[in-house]
Amino acid sequence: MRTFYSVLFCMLIYAMSFSQDKAKDTIAQKVVQLDEILVTGNSITDPVLTQVSNDYQKNIVQPKNVADLFNNINGFSVIKRGNYATDPSFRASQYEQLNIQYDGGTKAMNACPNRMDPITTHIIPEEVSKIEIIKGPYTVRYGATFGGVINIVTGKPNLEEVGFHGKVSGGYESNGNSYVTMLQLQQIADSYDIVGNVGYRDFGNYEDGSQTEIPSSFRSTDYGLKLGYNFTDSQRLQAHWRQSFGRDVLHAGLPMDTDYDNSSILSLDYKWSNIGDVLKSITAKTYYSYVDHLMSNNMRPSFMMTGASSAVEATTIGGKVELNWKPASKLNVFSGIDFMHIARDGGRDREVKIMNGMVLPTPKLFHDKVWQDSYIDDIGLFTEAKWSVNSSTILTAGLRMDIVTSDIKDPEADFDAMYMLRKRTEENISTTVSIKKIVSENFTIEAAFGRGVRSANMIERFINHFTVGQDAYEYIGNPNLKAEVNNQFELGFKGYENLSNGFNKFSYETSFYYSFFDNYIVALEDASLTRKYMPTLQPVHPKVFQNLDKAYKTGFEVMGKLDFLNDYYFKAEAAYVYAKNKDLNESLPLIPPFNMMLTAGFEKDKVWANAQYNINSKQYNIAKSFGEIETAGYETLNLRFGVKPFKNVSLGVAVLNVFDQTYHDHLNFSFNNQADFGTVPITEPGRNITVFIQKKF
Repeated sequence: MRTFYSVLFCMLIYAMSFSQDKAKDTIAQKVVQLDEILVTGNSITDPVLTQVSNDYQKNIVQPKNVADLFNNINGFSVIKRGNYATDPSFRASQYEQLNIQYDGGTKAMNACPNRMDPITTHIIPEEVSKIEIIKGPYTVRYGATFGGVINIVTGKPNLEEVGFHGKVSGGYESNGNSYVTMLQLQQIADSYDIVGNVGYRDFGNYEDGSQTEIPSSFRSTDYGLKLGYNFTDSQRLQAHWRQSFGRDVLHAGLPMDTDYDNSSILSLDYKWSNIGDVLKSITAKTYYSYVDHLMSNNMRPSFMMTGASSAVEATTIGGKVELNWKPASKLNVFSGIDFMHIARDGGRDREVKIMNGMVLPTPKLFHDKVWQDSYIDDIGLFTEAKWSVNSSTILTAGLRMDIVTSDIKDPEADFDAMYMLRKRTEENISTTVSIKKIVSENFTIEAAFGRGVRSANMIERFINHFTVGQDAYEYIGNPNLKAEVNNQFELGFKGYENLSNGFNKFSYETSFYYSFFDNYIVALEDASLTRKYMPTLQPVHPKVFQNLDKAYKTGFEVMGKLDFLNDYYFKAEAAYVYAKNKDLNESLPLIPPFNMMLTAGFEKDKVWANAQYNINSKQYNIAKSFGEIETAGYETLNLRFGVKPFKNVSLGVAVLNVFDQTYHDHLNFSFNNQADFGTVPITEPGRNITVFIQKKF
C-alpha cells in the first residue's frame, strides 16, 4: 500500500512541476460537462459510454421519480416496491452494485433499510438533462465501480444565453388522477449565473388492467438553487443546494409506509482549466447529504397486533480532487483521490398488543436498533491513462485502490454476541483496460476488461433480524464479508450505412459481455438460528449474508435504427441477461427476462409522434432461495404525440398500455402486509392517458 501511495504522489508532483509538451492529441477531443466536474472525452475516448438525453417535451410521460427515466433505455429494468420506491437495474446489477451519482460525483444514500428512499427520489426528474452510463467496471475515476457508472446530469445554466430565462411545465395522468408541476428561473450573466427550480408531484392510487386499485399514492415537493461564478475564462466555482420532501407514501410491496422523507443535499464544484502544457486542469468537488425518514404500519393489517414506527437517518459526506495532465503528446492522464463517508442510525418502536395469540391488558413497548449507529468510510486513489496509439485507436488503462473502514458503534447485545465486533479495514484493488478502434468513418469496435470491487453495503454488514428482502425472512448482516468482485469482459461495435431510394441511414450498435464473480454476496437461510421477532411465524430460521464462490453472468444488448423519408424512423432494441449461481445450482436473483422494444415514428420541427411496442418474455430462470417465482411474459403498446402550437410552447399527449393489459414485471416486489392482496407481484398500471405542456420564456 505504501508503494501505491508513493507512486501516485510522485505522479501528482511530476504533473504539477513540469510543462514541456505542447503537442495536441492525434484524436480530437471535446469537453463534456458533468455539471462543473468536467470529463475530457468523446465517443472514442470514453470506455463503453452511452449518453441518453432527457427530452420532456417528447417523453410526455410524467416519471414518478428519476428511476422511471431508465424504463426506455436498452439494458435497463426497474425494481418496483410501489410508485415511489423504485430502483434502476442494469444488466442485473442493482443497488450498490451500480455507482449512481449526480453531476459527476454527488451521492445521497437511503436511510430506510427497505430502500423506501433510494437516491433516485432526492431530485426532481424535470431537472435532469441527460444520463451518462459507463456499461461496466471500465473506469476507475468515479468511485468504486462494480457493475457500471450512472451519472445523472442536471441542466447547466452556463450553456444558456446571457439574460433572464425560465420555463414552466405541468402534466396530468388519468390513471390515478395524478399531476406534476415545475417552475425554473435562470439569470445568466458573463461572470455569474443563478438557477432556481421548484416542483410538486401528487400521484394517486392507480388501477391495473383488471381495474384493481393498487395502493401507490404519494406527494412530494422539491426545490433547488444553483449558483455559479466564473473567476476567469478558465476558473469556475459552483454551489448547488436542493431539498426534497416526500409525504404519505404508500409502498404496496413493503411492510410499512412512509410518513415523511426529507432530504437535503449541498454540493460545491470547482474547476481550473488550461493551466499549462503538462498540467491541464484541476477539478475538485465536495458534497453533503442528509436524509431524515419516518415509516410506520399505521394503515396496515399488522397494526392491530403490533404498532410499529421507525425513525432513521442517513448522512453522506464526500469529495474528490482530480488532476488532468499530459506527460507526453499522446498520453492523457487523470489522477486523483476521492472520499465517501456513509453513516446511519435510528431505531424502531413497537407497541405489542397481541402476544402468542393473547390480547395483552397493557401493550408492551420495545425499541429495536435498526442501524446500530454504523458507518463506512471509503478513501480511493486512482490513475487512469488514455494513450492515442494512432489517429484511429486509443488504449485506456486504469488502476484504483479503495481503503474501506467500517464500524458499528452501538450494537444490539445479540449481534455483538454473534460476532467479534471491531473496526475493520479493507484494501480493494480495481483495474481496467480497454481499446477502441475506428475501423472506418462509419464503423467502430471496442474490447474492454474491468475488475470492479465492491465492499459489502451497510445492510449486508449490519442489519439485525429485519425483513429487508422480497420474502418474509428476517435478515442478519455479516460484518466479516469479503468484498464482491466482478471480472467483466466486453466486446462491442457500432456503425452506420448511408442508404438511398428514400432510405436515409441505417445505424446499429451491439455489446456482448461476460462476467465471473468472486465472493458474490447473497443471503441464505441458517437453520442454526431462529427468528427474533414474532418467533411463532414462518419462516422460523433467518437468513444470513455470506459469500459465494461460483457465479457468473453473460448477456447482450443490440440496437438497429432505420431512418427513411427524411423524418421517419423505425428502431428495434433488445437485451438479454443470463446468470448462474453454481453454488446453489440456480439463477442469481433479480435477473430480468429477454425484452425487446420496437418503435416507429416521425420527428419534424413542430410535430412528432411514435408508437412503441414492448415485448417481455417469461422468466423461468429464478432464484428460489431469494423467494422468486416464475413470471409470465407480456406485451404492451404505447402511443405518443407532440406538437409546438406556438413559439416556445410544447404540448404532448400519450396513451400508455393501450390495450389495458394486466401484467407485472419480473423485478416487481410482491404485495406485502396488505389486506386485499395475496403474496403475488405488484401489477403495473392499466390504460393511462397522460398530457404534458411546457412554456419557455
